[in-house]
Amino acid sequence: MILARLASLYPWTVSADATIDHSLGFLEVGIDSTDVIRAGNGAGILVCLVAIVVTALVPPGVRVPVAGVLFAGTVFTPISIRHAPVLVAKIKRTQALGDAPDIVARAVLRMRIEPTAEAAATFAARTGDGPLANSLGDHVRRAVGSPDSGVTTFAEEWKTWNPPLHRAMILVAAASEAPSGERARTLDRALSAILDGTRERMAAFVGDIREPATAMYAFGVLLPLALIAVLPAARTAGVPVSPILLVVVYDFVLPFGLVCGSVWLITHRPVAFPPPDVTRSHPDVPNRWWDVLALSSLAGGTAFLGTGLVLAHWTRWIAGTGCLVGWLLVGATQPTVQVRTRVRAVEENVTDALYLVGRRVKEGTAVERAIVVATDEITGETGVMFERANRIQRQLQRGIRESFLGEHGALSGVPSPRARSAVSLLALSAREGRPAGEAVLSMADHLDELQQVEREARRELAQVTGTLRHTAAIFGPLVSGATVALAEGMSGSTGTVGTGSSLGSAFPADVLGLAVGGYVLLLAAILTTVAVGLEHGLDRTLVGYRVGQSILSATAIFLIAFTLAGTLTA
Repeated sequence: MILARLASLYPWTVSADATIDHSLGFLEVGIDSTDVIRAGNGAGILVCLVAIVVTALVPPGVRVPVAGVLFAGTVFTPISIRHAPVLVAKIKRTQALGDAPDIVARAVLRMRIEPTAEAAATFAARTGDGPLANSLGDHVRRAVGSPDSGVTTFAEEWKTWNPPLHRAMILVAAASEAPSGERARTLDRALSAILDGTRERMAAFVGDIREPATAMYAFGVLLPLALIAVLPAARTAGVPVSPILLVVVYDFVLPFGLVCGSVWLITHRPVAFPPPDVTRSHPDVPNRWWDVLALSSLAGGTAFLGTGLVLAHWTRWIAGTGCLVGWLLVGATQPTVQVRTRVRAVEENVTDALYLVGRRVKEGTAVERAIVVATDEITGETGVMFERANRIQRQLQRGIRESFLGEHGALSGVPSPRARSAVSLLALSAREGRPAGEAVLSMADHLDELQQVEREARRELAQVTGTLRHTAAIFGPLVSGATVALAEGMSGSTGTVGTGSSLGSAFPADVLGLAVGGYVLLLAAILTTVAVGLEHGLDRTLVGYRVGQSILSATAIFLIAFTLAGTLTA
């Protein structure tokens, strides 16, 4: 509806863009590129009209900086809307490709039991979740009745975005036609191709982003924070700096530059490993929007009133906004994060469970019996899940698949593709018998390797993301609060300059504090978002939860640092 209204402001014909159309097709949006381009042009016209009106109304002294910002928005708005589908699709593909090692591993394991590419592709698609598994399933369905299994066409579609996935899936398809003596070696090469390729691409990515991330950190964070202390003395050097320019630079220009740099970093990541997909429809995620809104408003109002009583009046706006937004984000996302924590706990010992079951199946024990015996040896939430499945199987006389994956199965409330694919292999092993024991043991080894790849990827990024997170939540607010207090002290103690105007008159305390405080809150949101995006992809729930925590921390530390530094300089 919004795009249609914006497009109606630009009735002229535009040319289609194949790149935008391809991105919209991946996102499954029911519009085409001409709609997006016309909407961008219409938004540009709207922003231009607003810029003209606002520029005419503002005082002459601040007309130039305000007009510059608004008319820059006229140029950047159409460009942003036009490129938004491409950027969103690129981020979604990055998140989808995090499942590439899993999907190859499932196809390889299915091939070890039944060496047909069709069965392997069907199993890998059916036991997965997300765009990559859905894409493979679409290729398999389109290949029905043809000589092709869908594996090669799937590999060709994703070749540009992930060459290791293309090579691995081609090897899986080749293994179905290889002699039995060569099949195992070909499948091992397929798995090695995706795992080694993922490691190499992530290592290259970390090396490529070090310099851009350092530059963004230096010019977008360190330098602006350092300049705060010298701003009151700017008039002494004859620099014409006004309060409105301070607000424009710190609360619009710098955040915009950080957002652009963050988008570049996130969109250049080759793969991401997103957390389990837990939606609002999950039974353990309550619908408590009104409660969260009420509690967040209470927290924000209390902070607004309380801070205004004990500190400078301008601090209440920072405290109220930070507490309101922070508690709102944390409260809205915490139930989903708790479910994800439980899912991770269930996944933690899945490899041990597969090893214990697979070893007994290989020795000749039936899968059902092997699961019962192994349950006593499995620890943590994984053991609880297996115990529940055993109880369902015993009391309701259900099979392995139904006891784990049925409507009321042990995994019915655990949206974990990795755990579900492991259980699906166990159910398949129950049908195949002893020969499948080796495949179960292989899957345990493969899951260990997949988890190791994820750990290595996050370890490679730890230095960059750790610096961003700590700056957003701790160091940035700490330096900013202390520097604002020192700058105010400098303004009050310096007196007058040759023109007869005080240094503090150029930067009133409330303007300086609000401008820098707003910058601190924006910094907490932007840097935390890019840190989460680099580690896990732009998952909305995780971004909201981490940003909420960071804003709360930044608010408290900024005000504490301002208070303590002001006390020391008094």
